[in-house]
Amino acid sequence: MSLGASETASSDAGARRPARGILGAMVRARNLASRNPVGVAALLVLVAVFILCFGAPWFTPYNPNNPNLNAILQPPSPAHWMGTTPVGEDLMSQVLYGGRVSLTVGLVSAGVSVALGGTIGVLSGYFGGWLDVLLMRLVDAALSIPVLFVALALSVIIGQTPTSIVLIIAGTSWMLPARLMRASVLSLKDRLFVEAATATGAKWPRILLKHVVPAALAPMIVNATLLVGQAIVLESTLSFLGAGLEPPYVSWGYLLNQASSYVLQASWVGFFPGLAIFVVVLCVNLVGDGLRTTLDPTLRSGYWR
Repeated sequence: MSLGASETASSDAGARRPARGILGAMVRARNLASRNPVGVAALLVLVAVFILCFGAPWFTPYNPNNPNLNAILQPPSPAHWMGTTPVGEDLMSQVLYGGRVSLTVGLVSAGVSVALGGTIGVLSGYFGGWLDVLLMRLVDAALSIPVLFVALALSVIIGQTPTSIVLIIAGTSWMLPARLMRASVLSLKDRLFVEAATATGAKWPRILLKHVVPAALAPMIVNATLLVGQAIVLESTLSFLGAGLEPPYVSWGYLLNQASSYVLQASWVGFFPGLAIFVVVLCVNLVGDGLRTTLDPTLRSGYWR
């Protein structure tokens, strides 16, 4: 091979070598944005919502719990961008502070649901036999119970604190993660890498934690994002029905409950909390679809391309 040809080959290899550091991160981000533009846009909206809600003290000039009897039910204006409540509180402040509660409940309850359901699905799929039959019949029984009815009953029994609401939501949404993880484990436990680990004498906890669970995480990550949206909607539904969070824990659902008597008189009181729920849940679902497309190479030539 001539010197010129070797230089050309080395330059081609260098061009094919993936960039590293900040430049590499920028290239990967650009490629992701080109493949999933809607998902990336939804993710940016979610990041903005999180910054606004958890940085609420820096973005709201009013105390959310400071009523002003001289500013009752004022429409949106430069002084109050989202108007005021029936007792004169700034609605924008309440929406941003309420977002802290709704987002936290949604994230934590989705995490608990995935952890609980994932554990049950791993044990059921890997060991099979009578344990699989027992756990899957438990899942079938739980799926046959109306979620909202159970959530309302449990909120009356165990209380309406953030911890109890998280446990209620997680306790009524762990079944689908369990089935999803079981299906993933069933497709993985007979693979060669699992058989090789077994042949080397590895115990089942090590096989599950090091080989099976990491390989099955992709669909669970997508499911977790969708569960966040479902959890926010369920918490808002409970609070709207008066069985969810109560002051001092003000959520978007509670704001909708308080606005129910003023829909015709002051529509903005219920419009902006409802809009916040709609935007967040829509963006969470779009991010979940984008993750599904990114993590599953068979879908990359579909809608998102």
